[in-house]
Amino acid sequence: MVVGVLILELYIPDSGSLKGKRKEIKSIKDRLRRSFNVSVSEIDNHDLWQRSSLGIAVVGGEVSFVQETLDRLRDFLERNWAHLILNISTEVLKL
Repeated sequence: MVVGVLILELYIPDSGSLKGKRKEIKSIKDRLRRSFNVSVSEIDNHDLWQRSSLGIAVVGGEVSFVQETLDRLRDFLERNWAHLILNISTEVLKL
């Protein structure tokens, strides 16, 4: 089994409340789940209005499939939310 992890750190300048942040994050999470069939969760900065960290997991049987999916995820994120991204990091684990 191969697990790919992408950590996404976001800055959401237009968010004036936790409710506004949750709305923006939910939209991003839903699009990622729908487009890539991945698991997405907010993993840090829960109580900050304008910051969020998302963990995205991809599971597969081949390293090439997982790496390709992570690359496509990164491209998708950079095309759609480049103005919000502070950092993206990825890691592939063979279990």
